[in-house]
Amino acid sequence: MTSRVRSEALFQAAQKRIPGGVDSPVRAFRGVGGSPLFIDRGEGSRIWDADGNEYIDYVLSWGPLILGHAHPRVVAVVREAAGRGTSYGAPTAAETELAELVQEAYPSMELLRFVNSGTEATMSALRVARGFTGRDIIVKFEGCYHGHADGLLVKAGSGGATLGIPDSAGVPADYARNTITLPYNDAEALENLFLREGKNIAALILEPVGGNMGLVPPEAGFMEMVRRSTKGSNSLLIFDEVMTGFRVARGGAQSLFGIQPDLTTLGKVIGGGMPVGAYGGRREVMEVVSPLGPVYQAGTLSGNPLAMAAGVETLRIIKEEGLPEALEDRGRRLEEGMAEAARRAGVATWGARRGSMFCTFFQEGPVRDFADAQRSDTEKFARFFHAMLERGVALAPSQFEVGFLSSAHTEAEIETTLEAAREAFAAI
Repeated sequence: MTSRVRSEALFQAAQKRIPGGVDSPVRAFRGVGGSPLFIDRGEGSRIWDADGNEYIDYVLSWGPLILGHAHPRVVAVVREAAGRGTSYGAPTAAETELAELVQEAYPSMELLRFVNSGTEATMSALRVARGFTGRDIIVKFEGCYHGHADGLLVKAGSGGATLGIPDSAGVPADYARNTITLPYNDAEALENLFLREGKNIAALILEPVGGNMGLVPPEAGFMEMVRRSTKGSNSLLIFDEVMTGFRVARGGAQSLFGIQPDLTTLGKVIGGGMPVGAYGGRREVMEVVSPLGPVYQAGTLSGNPLAMAAGVETLRIIKEEGLPEALEDRGRRLEEGMAEAARRAGVATWGARRGSMFCTFFQEGPVRDFADAQRSDTEKFARFFHAMLERGVALAPSQFEVGFLSSAHTEAEIETTLEAAREAFAAI
C-alpha cells in the first residue's frame, strides 16, 4: 500500500487549526473515507503529494486547469506581474484585455465585471437580476450548485416545485423562501411553474450541463423550454458556466446549444486557476451595476493583476490550441475505455461526458436528474476511488463530482489510466 505518512501527519495538524482540517468540505474525503492527500506540487497532468507519491490528476483544481498544472507560459506572466506588484485596488489595462478575450468567446456578455470566485459571480448576477426586474424570486434546479451564497443553499421537495428550505445552518428560512427549486430536465414542471409564477420570477439560474450531481446533460428540448419560459415571463436566464466555460466548448454550453442567456457567470478557468470569476450579459441589464446604476457590487481584489495576467495568457493558449475541442478524441477514448473496463469486470456503471468533462456513475442508467444520481452505489465508488489512487490516478473524492481532462494529458496517460481502471474495477 502506498505510504502517506506525511499527509496523515499534516492532516492531524490541520484539524487542530482549521475546521475539519480543510478549507473546503469535499477535500476532507468524507464521501470516500480515509484521509486527504496533501499536495506538494503539480506539473502538467501530474501532482505529487507530501510523501512524494505521483498521480495522474483528473481533478485539476476542480476544473479550471485546462492547460494542466504550472503551464510555463502562464507561470512566466504571473512571475512578471508579481514583480510589478500584487494588488493596486485600481484599474489596469489587463482587465480590459482579458474582458475582450472573454467577450470574443462569449458575445452574449456585452458588459462584464471581474470578481474573485464563481460564488461571487453567481451571487452578483442574482443581485443584478433582482435589481433589473424588480422581482425577488429565483428559480434553480435540484443538484445544480451555484456557490455557497445563502439564497442558493436550498434543496428541493419531492416531485415538483417547492419553496426553498435551507440546506445549511445559518441560512434564514425567510431568505431561502425566495428560491424555488425544480427537478433538472423536468420540462413539464418548469413550464407549469412559469405559467403560475412567471410574473414574480426575477431569474432562472442553472448549470447548462449539470456538473455537481455528477455529469448530467440536458435532454433534447429542455434548454429551449428554459429559454422560452424565461423570455415569455420577462425573467432573466442566467447560465452558470463556472464549470462548463471553455470546457464543453470554447464558447461554453451556450455556443454548444445555441441558447443565448441574459447573464453568464464564469470562474477560475478565465484566470488560469487563479482566484477570479466574472459575471456579465446584455448591456441594458449590466448597466444597472454601480457606478452606472443602483445595484452595488465591489471588491478590492477584483481584477487583480496576477489573475488578469494569468487569464490573458491562458485564454490566448486556449484559442491557439483549439481547446477544448482538441481534447474530444482523448475524452471519447477515456469514456469508452472506462465503460468497457466496467463491463468486463461485471460492474454496473453509467458514463457521461461533454467536452473535457466526464463522470462514471456506479449504477445502471440513465441518469437524468439529481434523484437518479443519488441512486448510485457510493460505497462501490469509494472503493473504486481508493483503488485508482493506489494505482496512481487521482479522481475527485465524491461520486457527485466530475473529472476533467487537460491539454497536458497524453494518449499514453489515458491508456495508463484505463489499465488502472481495469484493475480497479476487477478489485472491487
